[in-house]
Amino acid sequence: MSRAREAGYRLLGSRLDYLLHLRPVEWPIMAAHTAVGYLLAVGLSGAARGERLGPALLGLGLWVGCLNGGTLALNSAFDRDEGDIAYLRNPPLPPRRLAAFALALMASGQVAALALPPLYQATYAVCFVLSVLYSVPPIRLKAVAGADWLINMVGFGTLTPLAGWAATGRPLEKTEAIVLVAFCPLFAALYPLTQLYQLEEDARRGDRTLASIIGARRSLDVALAAAVVAFGLFAWAGLLRSAWATPVAGDWRWGALLVALVGWLSVLVPWRARADRLSPSDHQRRMYHALAAWAVTDLVVVLTWGT
Repeated sequence: MSRAREAGYRLLGSRLDYLLHLRPVEWPIMAAHTAVGYLLAVGLSGAARGERLGPALLGLGLWVGCLNGGTLALNSAFDRDEGDIAYLRNPPLPPRRLAAFALALMASGQVAALALPPLYQATYAVCFVLSVLYSVPPIRLKAVAGADWLINMVGFGTLTPLAGWAATGRPLEKTEAIVLVAFCPLFAALYPLTQLYQLEEDARRGDRTLASIIGARRSLDVALAAAVVAFGLFAWAGLLRSAWATPVAGDWRWGALLVALVGWLSVLVPWRARADRLSPSDHQRRMYHALAAWAVTDLVVVLTWGT
């Protein structure tokens, strides 16, 4: 047990288990991706002035803490993992009331969302339903190969930044809508990568995830293809923007987008070449490299479309 976790148990006792299963280590990643939508809506100059910042912060807090944290805790309540899981090493046994706690947390976020625009409320509600369908038996779509993939690519990929946009109350524009849609295939690339180091444990539980059905090598083939589709959509959105056609401003934008694409390829291509020889810990380490490529892409999208 780490010193930080020991200190947490001294301070909170067994209640720390509830907090750990919310997986707060993941919150900065979720917050950053949610904030992409806000920054696209108001632009970097508007963000610097604090434009519509209050609703955006409320929306971000509800999305990250209540919906995402609750979703991860609900998932833990029914998975009862014994090995490492995403964003939580050596997870404690799920508390007996973890599922009820997670549902109450998500429901409280839905109620608080009434203070935000209707599009945000609807986006939150859709993800709330998807979270329950994903984790809770007897439906438990997490255990259905392909369904788990579709829910995550829609929920995290597109609806998460859409929530950041929707909190501002601004109408969605065509170019930015394409950018948000592009995150759907991009997360389709990332999601199988989060499962490769858990194949043995998923098999023991009987969960038929996409990665467990098609295997590591084909999962990486899917990831490569989905990443190419995502960057094709980003390129389409760029072509629709007049600023991308100018010699100087356009050049650096296309260059930045190329850097993000190369970042993905530099992770996925070597991983694909060695897939059959890697241990679960090797797959786990490379998953975090893919998360870094995702972070670079978020940054590039904000810089290129937010200015």
